[in-house]
Amino acid sequence: MEQREVTDLRSALELLKTMPGQYMETNVEADPYLEIAGVYRKIGAGGTLPQTVRNGPTVVFNNVKGYPGARVAIGVLGSRKRIGAYLGTPPERLGWDLRSSVTAPLPPVLLNKEPAPCQQVVHRADEPGFDVRKILPIIQTTAEDAGPCITMGLCRASDPETGANDVTIHRIFAQDQLDELTILADPKVGRHIGLMFQKAEQKGHSLPISISIGIDPIIYIASCFTAPTTPLGYDELAIAGALRGKPVDLVRCKTIDGTAIAHAEYVIEGEILPGKRVREDKLTGRGQGLNEFLSYTGIAHEVPIIKVKAITHRVDPIYQTCLGPSEEHVNMAGLPTEACIIDMLDRALPGQIVNVYASPAGGGKLMAIIQFRKLVSAHEGTQRQAALLAFSAFHELKHIILVDEDVNPFDSEDVLWALNSRYQADVDTICLPGVAGHHIDPSAWPIYNPNLRVPGNTCKAIFDCTVPFDQKERFARAQLGEYDLAKFFPSGM
Repeated sequence: MEQREVTDLRSALELLKTMPGQYMETNVEADPYLEIAGVYRKIGAGGTLPQTVRNGPTVVFNNVKGYPGARVAIGVLGSRKRIGAYLGTPPERLGWDLRSSVTAPLPPVLLNKEPAPCQQVVHRADEPGFDVRKILPIIQTTAEDAGPCITMGLCRASDPETGANDVTIHRIFAQDQLDELTILADPKVGRHIGLMFQKAEQKGHSLPISISIGIDPIIYIASCFTAPTTPLGYDELAIAGALRGKPVDLVRCKTIDGTAIAHAEYVIEGEILPGKRVREDKLTGRGQGLNEFLSYTGIAHEVPIIKVKAITHRVDPIYQTCLGPSEEHVNMAGLPTEACIIDMLDRALPGQIVNVYASPAGGGKLMAIIQFRKLVSAHEGTQRQAALLAFSAFHELKHIILVDEDVNPFDSEDVLWALNSRYQADVDTICLPGVAGHHIDPSAWPIYNPNLRVPGNTCKAIFDCTVPFDQKERFARAQLGEYDLAKFFPSGM
């Protein structure tokens, strides 16, 4: 594979073209309403979607119905292999490399270039005929969704009190007003831009916000770090800078007091308006929101409005999107979770954490597999302490499976083997009832479990599939010899 430097979405796609099986494109006209999502599901969306192929390639649709000159890219972050290639690191080491980046942040800088790549074309909202939906080929995943939804929009705003910057990804629906979008950024669940808007709204002010679409894939990963690793006021672009070994380039927006990703394909400039709320399903009235990461359609919420001031983009732009329940979403949510758990546990129990995997079966949020090493008899029981520490910091986690260092946490069959041969339910299950979980889990509701007080409470569980230290010899796995396959298959496999 030819190693290429990745600096933006276009260079990432060029790298994928050199990797067998990691890139596809089509010139056949594709409709952003349902068709693009439906086609990609069959090619390799993975994640929690039913009837899907796993670890499929990135797909670029070169002919988007109703949008001459625009293209749509989907699945750019759809496999750990691809993400590893963007960073030049083995897929199984991604959690550890991401953890290291948090300890050596490299803040972003303003690009000294006119025009910046993302501002080659400028559409101002006060121009005749301006319509967000005619400029952006926003896809709709299912007929039940509240409408076309921007799923890969990197939102950037500044705290109105401290001036600290933050980036996060929120779901953003197009609405019937030509210059309005809605944004779900709930401050009650700790969303940082939601907290910033709350501060601005309390003073009667709007919050300037930029939304960058189609960027260096690693910036998306970095933006998904959360507290306690990245508390309010921590600019996650500094993590992306550390991973790249150079700062992320920013550009000043044209119509608002803010900055955006200079090498983005599209940038939306706008303001979140104080004192106004509309329902996300304003276009449909069905009460449903979006196909979420667990592959269930969530409810529509009453949310703030973004008044769009301008949209800028590159010449022949590429609109980047993802499906909520896909492997792409799993990786964006799961990899930072892995890094955060590794960081916390390695500091608390140095030398005992081998690896952590946020399984796609939990959407990258609800399930973690912790690969643990017991070095001495005194370490017996610390594996369960590690699980409790992970639960204490990441309330969305629901299930943790503990495995030994000889079990591959990334291989679900190997993990299930450990569950079947190194686990007894009555002695190796630790239940934690009635604690905060994730409201999107439909089983975490009192109607399902009457013991739960409110929706979003859940019963968490630890499945300890590690071997007791004093019985390791009884559980030794058969060891086959190691041989050089090139000797027997010189032309490759």
